[in-house]
Amino acid sequence: MAALDHVVINTLKSMDAAADLFAALGFTLTPRGYHSLGSINHLMMTPGAYLELVGVPDTGRQRQEVLDSPFGLNGLVLRTFDADATRDRLAASGFAPAGPVAFSRPVEVDGVEHDARFRTVRFPPETFPAGRVYFCEHLTPELVWRPEWMAHPNGFLAIDSFTVSSPEPEEEARRFATAFESTATPVDDGWRIPLDDADVLVVPGEAAGFRTATLRFSSLDDIAARARGRSDAGWQALGPDAGLLSLPAFDLNLTCRSSR
Repeated sequence: MAALDHVVINTLKSMDAAADLFAALGFTLTPRGYHSLGSINHLMMTPGAYLELVGVPDTGRQRQEVLDSPFGLNGLVLRTFDADATRDRLAASGFAPAGPVAFSRPVEVDGVEHDARFRTVRFPPETFPAGRVYFCEHLTPELVWRPEWMAHPNGFLAIDSFTVSSPEPEEEARRFATAFESTATPVDDGWRIPLDDADVLVVPGEAAGFRTATLRFSSLDDIAARARGRSDAGWQALGPDAGLLSLPAFDLNLTCRSSR
């Protein structure tokens, strides 16, 4: 059974605005990274899966894959410890995986620059029409999961689930389950595919798309207050221990729940 590695939010050419907004909402962002592929990023770390803001720089090489993707939830990324073996397994299961693709970005730790290195295995866009789905192998995890980046003023702790809408939810769920070495189980509002540390939910929808990621916080008090205090964010209470954070400029909705 696969584990969730991270969830990608595409900012296109609006990284400065996105980084300022997430910082104002109480997330701790890693320093800006510059990928060798021509993209930029900030991470919001947890001990497990993390959130990634990705975009392209104003000048220089620009990653076409990012430019071709829409704002908002943009990538569902699973963890692998062997990209070659994952590619072979997916091919044997009837998929047409691409890669591994190797890339890197500089990371400064204690005043010394290192290269964080990665290898990814991706699915063709038509495999999962809702959005980009791929596996990531971290060759230098110690440069990504750093203790100084784990504490968030708003109490962000983890990513619990990721919701996908599909006109054919059962077929889509079974495809996810095969790719992730999991199972697809019917639930009240769709299909559940358990991962090692999170769930993927596939729900009926007129069009395929990534609908929301569910984030867990120690408490919703801080994130709710911060969102209500901004004109570029919205907060809708979904009960005493859940709420919906909307960021219209990035066509983004994030479900938030309290661990209390």
